[in-house]
Amino acid sequence: MSTAPASIAWFARHELNLAWREWLAMMSGGRRTRGMVLLAVLAVVAALLHLLAYGLVAPWVADGITPDKPTLVLLTGGGLLFWSVMLSQALESVTRVYYARSDLDLILSSPASSRRLFAVRTGAVALSTVLLSCLLASPLINMLALLDGPHWLAAYGVLTSVGALSAAIAVAITIVLFRLVGPKRTRLIAQIVAAIVGAGFVIGIQAAAILYYGSYSRFTLLQSAEIVAATPDQQSLLWLPARAAMGAPLALLAVTIIGFGALLLTVAVTASSYGRHAISATGLSHVRTQRRPSSRRFRSASQRHVLRLKEWRLLQRDPWLLSQTLMQILYLLPPALMLWINYGNSAGAFVVVVPVLVMASGQLAGGLAWLAISGEDAHDLVVTAPVSPRSVLIAKIEAVLVIIAAVLAPLLVLIALSSVQMAAITAICAALSAGSATAIQLWFRVVARRSMFRRRQVASRAATLSEAFASIMWAGTGALWAAGSWLALAPALAAVLVLLLARLISPRRR
Repeated sequence: MSTAPASIAWFARHELNLAWREWLAMMSGGRRTRGMVLLAVLAVVAALLHLLAYGLVAPWVADGITPDKPTLVLLTGGGLLFWSVMLSQALESVTRVYYARSDLDLILSSPASSRRLFAVRTGAVALSTVLLSCLLASPLINMLALLDGPHWLAAYGVLTSVGALSAAIAVAITIVLFRLVGPKRTRLIAQIVAAIVGAGFVIGIQAAAILYYGSYSRFTLLQSAEIVAATPDQQSLLWLPARAAMGAPLALLAVTIIGFGALLLTVAVTASSYGRHAISATGLSHVRTQRRPSSRRFRSASQRHVLRLKEWRLLQRDPWLLSQTLMQILYLLPPALMLWINYGNSAGAFVVVVPVLVMASGQLAGGLAWLAISGEDAHDLVVTAPVSPRSVLIAKIEAVLVIIAAVLAPLLVLIALSSVQMAAITAICAALSAGSATAIQLWFRVVARRSMFRRRQVASRAATLSEAFASIMWAGTGALWAAGSWLALAPALAAVLVLLLARLISPRRR
């Protein structure tokens, strides 16, 4: 049955079609893949995740799950960790609604109502946030429902309500930023806020666990007797979402009313301003303000140095790079805190810190290398420039590795103050991890737009898996080497084999 043009149902159908196409592109990497093959892969992954969830949940169920205070603290703390990630995703999605949609000019110039469009797209943000959250949490929820009773299925209702609340808060934050700092700075500040929200609560829990218990695990803090004793009594409204997740009907009803009520109220209040803010946001890429002539003179430099400066300038100007990399950098703060707390006292901290830094180096290098090597927007211009392709690639690689070195340098200095040997181990393994990720991106390089950065993991599954396995192996090498074990040679050899295999299966180039 066809829907009336420009109606809410018509816009919803349009958004669902776009979301479905994007999901297929994410899962298939833009290639034609048979539906049965994709379903088989998803089924295998789901089975493995449910098996892992069974191992985590079974001991808890065996001990008996009751709605006592420790259980409420654990569920609420874990839920807050999950909600912070949901809010971060919703904030980035709402920002992209204003800045990254190429059909705004067409729709806003049509007789369609921008209020309806905003309502549908805000609902789409909430729906995408909820679906991803339910997908990630489904193994734990399903295993709890299977082992302890179907009342745990109410957790899906809590996730849906919390997702709606996240979308409402994200819209409110974006509108406030538009009014306070204008459209030019909103995109940057929104990305910073999204990264801080997504990583801030997790980092805070880890920091508290490190400061008071010397442990890197966030659940050590949530299960501690001191935290349980310091929290409000069991009748407090603070535990309302946890009780709702455990199947309490009235609590679930209250959470649902709060979540969806906040979303409906936010849409009703802010929908009228969507067209104005969207036009001001899309105009940033078309309107250039007159700038004063720069007093900085051009300085002659070597060809390689100029190419490096060009890469750094492009990375600096990338509008969405911050949201993809800032969270990875923020996750380096707990290792730095652990080093500071254990300075001169415990060498065992290095066994935890070194692999974290090595893994982060590989992930950050892989993302930056993809942007520099594959995400070259002016590919034709670079190819026809009077510069050898080898010089261009070397400059891109150097630009990426210099950024990684600059990020790790303060942490390496902090490690060196305690142990020069551990600093050397960290530097070597981090360099190998970053170099491996960069090399893999070089071997599997393609010509792509920078806007495809979020989908780079599906562009080549061989490259993605090789990069992940290499980083994991180098992280294992660093951990065992820091522990003084000769077994560090085993993951190092495995990392080399992964690189050799990646080189063998990479596309041949003339």
